[in-house]
Amino acid sequence: MAATIYYEKDAPIDALEGKKVAVIGYGSQGHAHSQNLRDSGIEVAVAELEGTDNFKIAQEQGFKPTDIKQAMNGAALLIITLPDEVQGKVYESQIAPNLVAGQTLGFCHGFNIHFKYIVPPEGVNVVMIAPKGPGHLVRSEYVKGGGVPCLIAVEKDPAGTAKQIALAWANGIGGARAGIIETTYKEETETDLFGEQVVLCGGLTALIKAGFETLVEAGYQPEIAYFECMHEVKLIVDLMYQGGMSYMRYSISNTAEYGDLSRGPRIITPQTKAEMKKILGEIVSGEFAREWVGEYQAGMKNFNELYKKDHASQLETVGRQLRNMMNWIDAKEV
Repeated sequence: MAATIYYEKDAPIDALEGKKVAVIGYGSQGHAHSQNLRDSGIEVAVAELEGTDNFKIAQEQGFKPTDIKQAMNGAALLIITLPDEVQGKVYESQIAPNLVAGQTLGFCHGFNIHFKYIVPPEGVNVVMIAPKGPGHLVRSEYVKGGGVPCLIAVEKDPAGTAKQIALAWANGIGGARAGIIETTYKEETETDLFGEQVVLCGGLTALIKAGFETLVEAGYQPEIAYFECMHEVKLIVDLMYQGGMSYMRYSISNTAEYGDLSRGPRIITPQTKAEMKKILGEIVSGEFAREWVGEYQAGMKNFNELYKKDHASQLETVGRQLRNMMNWIDAKEV
């Protein structure tokens, strides 16, 4: 079944005109939604912790950030852009006590609603607008006159106005210029987590590490292994980003294309796909969500150990040295 896609003509911003929108959190998504909505003529109140870098950035970008209660007061739409792992606690302590019937809770990812770490009261709309790109891209594309495609989902609609408000929100940040695809909280949450874990982050980084280590263990120079297994990933991904796998294969050598077609299935085997299905099962059952929330509540010891191990690896060490040789790269070292 083809997806339902909305554009500017389908998403009038009228539903938010003359109304106040509160953006809770001024991080990656928060700064983009706040500025884009303001530039679209919507009144925006920003909630951010005083003294933080994001508080200062909000001030520099023309906002007067305040606490959550004050930002929420009189707001028709509350956009929560805080990290998944802190949303539940902040909701219980600062958002829930100040919610009133008729307000709309908006999220950029479905994690906390879908897995019920946040359970809104009756009489409150619950919607989602999830841009398919990081906040800086949401902002830069808007400024250029374009937009980033968004997903829209409606979880609760007691007043019958939730969808119109969500579409207006997506229009206000530029999403309707590119297209707003209808989905559900369940679909967005589960596919997003799966993509991150199996392909975009977990799968890709594990593949790069394994390839690098295989070459180094066989006696090849780490610097050469880095170029082949890490640096050139961007060249291939950019081609796929532009035109899919077919354009990538059209653009590379016949030798590389044959190696792709004949050897790729030996790396990603039926056993690998079986593990992917297992991971998907852990996501759908809520096992991953419980594990992650438990990890955060326990102080993230395992998380930090895993991070430090990779941060100090030979792959990362060699990469930091080589990136210093490439003046054309806007290298980011953390």
